Amino acid sequence: MTKEEAKKRIEKLKAEINHHRYLYHVWDKEEISAAALDSLKNELFKLELDFPDLIAPDSPTQRVGGRPLERFKKVAHSSPMISLFDAFSEQDMKDWEERLAKLVPGEKLDYYAELKMDGLAMSLVYEKGTFTVGATRGDGQIGEDVSQNLKTIEAIPLKLRLPSEEELDRLGLDEEQKINVLMALKGGRLEVRGEAIMTRKTFAELNEKLKQEGKPLLANPRNAAAGSIRQLDPQVTASRRLDFYVYSVATDLGLSRHEEEHELAKLLGFKVLKHNKYAKDLKEIFAFHDFWEAHREEVPFECDGIVVVIDDLRLWPRLGTVGKGPRFMMAYKFAAEQATTKVEEVVWQVGRTGVLTPAAALTPVRVGGVTIRNATLHNLDEIRRLGLKVGDTVIIERAGDVIPKVVKVLPGLRNGSEREIEAPDKCPICESEVAKVEGEVAYRCTNKNCYAISLRGLIHWASKGALDIEGLGPKIIEQLVKQNLVRDLSDFYALTVDDLKPLERFAERSAEKLVASIESRKQPELGRLIYGLGIRHVGEETAIDLAQRIAQGLKARKGASLDEIMDIMGRLKREDLEAMPDIGPVVARSIYEWFHNSHNLNILKRLEKNGVSVRLPAAAKNASAAKKLAGKTFVLTGGLESLTRDQAKDKIRELGGKVSSQVSKNTDYVIAGSEPGSKFDKAKDLGVKIIDEGEFLKLIKS
Repeated sequence: MTKEEAKKRIEKLKAEINHHRYLYHVWDKEEISAAALDSLKNELFKLELDFPDLIAPDSPTQRVGGRPLERFKKVAHSSPMISLFDAFSEQDMKDWEERLAKLVPGEKLDYYAELKMDGLAMSLVYEKGTFTVGATRGDGQIGEDVSQNLKTIEAIPLKLRLPSEEELDRLGLDEEQKINVLMALKGGRLEVRGEAIMTRKTFAELNEKLKQEGKPLLANPRNAAAGSIRQLDPQVTASRRLDFYVYSVATDLGLSRHEEEHELAKLLGFKVLKHNKYAKDLKEIFAFHDFWEAHREEVPFECDGIVVVIDDLRLWPRLGTVGKGPRFMMAYKFAAEQATTKVEEVVWQVGRTGVLTPAAALTPVRVGGVTIRNATLHNLDEIRRLGLKVGDTVIIERAGDVIPKVVKVLPGLRNGSEREIEAPDKCPICESEVAKVEGEVAYRCTNKNCYAISLRGLIHWASKGALDIEGLGPKIIEQLVKQNLVRDLSDFYALTVDDLKPLERFAERSAEKLVASIESRKQPELGRLIYGLGIRHVGEETAIDLAQRIAQGLKARKGASLDEIMDIMGRLKREDLEAMPDIGPVVARSIYEWFHNSHNLNILKRLEKNGVSVRLPAAAKNASAAKKLAGKTFVLTGGLESLTRDQAKDKIRELGGKVSSQVSKNTDYVIAGSEPGSKFDKAKDLGVKIIDEGEFLKLIKS
């Protein structure tokens, strides 16, 4: 991105963020989720890191929020109530630690880990131990006096508890620190900061009550808490049963560690989160984060991450603040269920009945712990409802581990290069005409066999006789096609664990196994690959014969690229193909046309781009061995004990024989294993010689 492009994007991001932050902080309204807003802020922050000279004083990264409402008395904070910077990955946290280490070289960095409550930040001031003023954060410098409402929260003590000297000793305070605490409680001023929240249980009960009264429901617990705090009638606030947890002591009492602030707050009579804990290094931070991300439903309130704090309070002044927040704290977010990204293209996929469904190809973004590249758009009417264009910045959602979808377009971020979306005139699979279904919103391919043919080809590629990709069965393939993850053979080899995890029947382990299974088939035998291509009239034996012919052009080679295969097939004429054993004019024409079709060649090129190459067939050991079964055709039926059916087929071919899937009068031998099927009966009817496994082993014995 050029500096000029970055400047334009930054200005649009600033305008968009300021709009939503104003609604959120001043009016308690949300047009987009907090997770989506975080995603926009993170994009802005990273752009400003790349182009620091474009950082302006009015940037949302340089201040906290909107103006306080006029209905409450304004209160100036003793020190700014600043916001936190966000981290979204372990690498973000490592980068943060690295930056801190440069600012305080030689100092040991240890941490205090806290659950990040999604409520309303508050400042509480106590004079001589008695609660006097409670204020909202407001714009960080000036908040709103909501003291009367805060008094209705039972978790907030109206009179602070006076700890005993023994309790202060157990806390580890020295004499000077103990004097500071007792003076603040008995004759001075003490300020604490914390979070007013509404628990999930209270929120559900409140919404049920509002529903019964026919009143509008509240959007989420955070909005409910904010609305309750700002009620003009304290009795209404009291009825909402809010809770409150302290997360810091703002008054300087000479304490040494942030953990001590939490322990002292508990002694003073405040609730503090029992989940919080000291962490000696980032390894313990990551474990704390991962545990509570997996168990966040076990806490009674909404929690969207953890707050990581440098525990040594001596380092705080040296580290200082930058822009909107302190360097000594970081909000390490859980995987969001919403994020912003760009729609790079709209791809139309064909369903079982031929109906075309649009899907958004996205700039990859992490949502809900996985990287998302595609999102469903349902139909053209949904695209019109969203007002979506190609190139738009959008909010995508992946709630409850389901397939992601576009939930909102952010038109304020457009730059004029966006394109309208229209249904295609031609089917993307077979290029047949597309027609709108009368009376419906759907568009359908007019070729009734389109989807079935395409799907059968993909299933055939992964089948046992072809690439033999374990775990990639018909139902999984159909699911991949429906979700626009696979459109042709090459797409199998671009699949990632993150692509598969959101799908039904997939977890991380099963996704990893399938990706590994596909990876293990990136260098198949050439005969298997040719058979897997599904060329009309080309069965296993013809594919193997063709592989042998190609291998002759690549003498003494064990492997080859698909580019080399295309080159050899491109130079073969129909007459060359017809000269091969068992290939007549019809088969030769089918092979020739397949390898001279630009669509097919593009698939092979994409396969090669995704890492697929081939192993060439080995030459026969000697001429006499090659002739031992020359001209003989075999059919296998039933199970074998001493070798697999594939091993038996390979041995027959190695000795010059042919393997067929059907019994006919031209069949020389039927090898009957345990529990033979209908082929056994047909062989008896036709008088074809039937041999068991033992006779077959004698026959092939050197």
